[in-house]
Amino acid sequence: METDTTRKGAPWALALLTAIYTFNWADRQLLSIALEDIKRDIGASDAEMGLLTGTAFALFYTFAGIPLARLADRWHRWRLLSLSLVAWSAFTSLSALARSFTHLSLARIGVGAGEAACSPCAHSLISDLFPSARRATAIAIYSMGIYLGTLLAYEVGGWMCKEHGWKLTFLLFGAAGAVLALAGFLAMREPARERGDAQPTPRSASIASLLATPSFRHLALGAGIKSIAGYALLTWVPAFLARVHGMDSEASGRWLGPVVGLGGALGTFGGGWLADRLGGGDARRRVATAWWVTLAATPFLYLFLFAADPQVALLCYVPAAILGAMYLGPVFTYAQDCARPEQRALASAVLLFGINLIGLGLGPWIVGVLNGVFEPSQGAFAVRSSLAVVSLTYLWGAAHMAHAARAR
Repeated sequence: METDTTRKGAPWALALLTAIYTFNWADRQLLSIALEDIKRDIGASDAEMGLLTGTAFALFYTFAGIPLARLADRWHRWRLLSLSLVAWSAFTSLSALARSFTHLSLARIGVGAGEAACSPCAHSLISDLFPSARRATAIAIYSMGIYLGTLLAYEVGGWMCKEHGWKLTFLLFGAAGAVLALAGFLAMREPARERGDAQPTPRSASIASLLATPSFRHLALGAGIKSIAGYALLTWVPAFLARVHGMDSEASGRWLGPVVGLGGALGTFGGGWLADRLGGGDARRRVATAWWVTLAATPFLYLFLFAADPQVALLCYVPAAILGAMYLGPVFTYAQDCARPEQRALASAVLLFGINLIGLGLGPWIVGVLNGVFEPSQGAFAVRSSLAVVSLTYLWGAAHMAHAARAR
């Protein structure tokens, strides 16, 4: 049950959670903005870099997420989140010591395992801090960390990589996470949990009960499939701008920071706000927002990929970034709506399992593989065709989200 103290502290807790999630994503996206430099320094191929930015990270992120979420449903969530932040920040700094693909892979595996506790803890905390009618907006504000982190990585990370090299950049970004970890550990109080079942159910039974719900299954599939293109774009758009439009890491970071970072943050907040306004007390009407905006984003995405002028392309990417991010608030809120109070962190982890194993695990890697297929005939422009093929998953994912809004 919510207390007055919890309500008063909710905005500050949400602000800190959003800041933590911002660094969560900045640590991920550093690898994207520095991809060309890292590839050259460690002698990796496109397929290997796709594996490193996607599959290797996703496997450990997703499989660590389930037990950590189960722990979050039973233990002090702020402490778990702070300890996890220390772990992934340390591995981000250790990435600076990598001298080979194997060394960097091990460091990124550590980052993935550490970051796995972040969103399950945060979504569970937010669900206890905010009432249902405001939950989509609150979760959307937290989810803005995806794009604020991308903005931080593209703008600050892109500049630092050019001026001081990618290794020092990774070292300093990892060190900054320790400050946030200390704030979470010392300053935040654990909110009271809503009352659920008297006896917690076994993990397998909890997962089975979620997956037995058709709407939740379609939600997880839709978000995961749509994320194939989402993660592919986050990883490969800087390389796309470099290879197709001749932009270096600083120039692409300077453009992509506002477009993806601010545009995505605006879209994320707007999607949560719109879902709360249109849905009212109906969770299914709220989640329907997710597939509408995904369909609307698709044509702008293809205009971005095939525009001949780089400035025209980036202008087209603005609505693509805004609309493409609007599904997050409705999707993550519906996962909380589907779950009992004592399994909310687990519901978030199961949804993230689908998003990351399918989207992050496949998206960047598929583009890397397709680049090798298209390169003999298209040269540096192969990445354009690869992204165009993968972007079709927006339509496939939207179909599953539409089923989630209608299913029982």
